[in-house]
Amino acid sequence: MFVGHYGPGFGLRRTGGVPLWVLFLAVQFVDVLLSLFIIAGVEEVRLTEGFTASSPLDLYYAPYTHSLAASMGWALILGWLGSLAWGRRGGVVIGLCVISHWILDLPVHVAKLPLWGNEYKVGFGLWNHPMIAFVLEAGVLLVGVAIYARHARSKLPIWIFSIVLLGIQYSNTLLPLPDSTRQFAVMALASYFGFAAAAWFVERKWGQQPDSGGRWDTLHPGAP
Repeated sequence: MFVGHYGPGFGLRRTGGVPLWVLFLAVQFVDVLLSLFIIAGVEEVRLTEGFTASSPLDLYYAPYTHSLAASMGWALILGWLGSLAWGRRGGVVIGLCVISHWILDLPVHVAKLPLWGNEYKVGFGLWNHPMIAFVLEAGVLLVGVAIYARHARSKLPIWIFSIVLLGIQYSNTLLPLPDSTRQFAVMALASYFGFAAAAWFVERKWGQQPDSGGRWDTLHPGAP
């Protein structure tokens, strides 16, 4: 799953008052770490054409980012750090966004997600059923966007942003494989931070306000 991970970020935006761009990084935090660890040689993935019908990504060795135990640990750490800036509720939302990554990976990955360390790997393998996987991904994203858009200052640009995300998701299936896993990691990092920057811009122009828990109606009682 790729852009579907942003669904919880959209959906939980109003709950904790954490800016959307922060939640965009939180939902992809373990993949950001994975990319850095690939570059540093700490973790290893393989890109094998035809590995699954939807994705060539094989999480060959990713115990520090993609095991359930590690994901829970990162969620607790990021949640605590987030609480220092956005209070306890904001910290909980950030923690939930971090752990949501593993939960949403579970249905699409084949049995490559460890429960702890590099052992007891699980995954339901929906990436071998491209249409079902894409519908699931789009559904998770669009449900989150629908929740977010209810309180946005302008709804249409938010929906356009979500369609652009889905278009990028689809276009990725048409691109050739990167030359190396290191190149893949660099490209992935650029996309995560690029999408976070886009989320900052979209929210600043048309979305919910970063303060007061995103309660636009509280900040501007007379606003529709």
